[in-house]
Amino acid sequence: MPRAVFIDRDGVVCRNREDYVKSWEEFHFLPGALDALARLAQTDLRIVVVTNQSAINRGIVPAEVVESIHARMVSAIEANGGRVDGVFYCPHRPDEGCSCRKPRPGLLLRAAEQLALDLEGSYLVGDAESDMRAGRAVGCRRFLVLTGRGRRQLLRCLIHGERGFAVVPDLQAAVGRILRLERQRRTVPLEETVGC
Repeated sequence: MPRAVFIDRDGVVCRNREDYVKSWEEFHFLPGALDALARLAQTDLRIVVVTNQSAINRGIVPAEVVESIHARMVSAIEANGGRVDGVFYCPHRPDEGCSCRKPRPGLLLRAAEQLALDLEGSYLVGDAESDMRAGRAVGCRRFLVLTGRGRRQLLRCLIHGERGFAVVPDLQAAVGRILRLERQRRTVPLEETVGC
């Protein structure tokens, strides 16, 4: 069963905007994000973007525009040698009580069902406490990046007792850590490979 790297969009892949990313012209890749995704694409891990996009149900950005932004994002990533195996977004406002808005794990569960993923062997990279909580709920190894809202959200995590995740500067650093973990995973001691 394949494993994945779940990646939040705003603040991890692109710049976070307080007034939401409302068009492709407002979407700006963070420094190093495209290169990080190209490095990650060289593995057999699935690359899955999971993002809360409440601007849709707030009436700020139509769903069609968000989907167009995602299509252009994926095209730009592919043009740089990367890939994205799936983009899953929640359109709901926090007050709607849906099961897909992070910190609830609905987006991850939907992706796992559609892509037949092993969640407990997967990773999650995000810039918010809600990302860390969603990843913990399904057993992912988690990385909080300090880009986007990461610095403020790290404090929230500490205040609320959210623990057990690694803190890294950005997506490039998270991918570097994931690649090292993957190399370690493939290195099995000899005594474990011999069935006596």
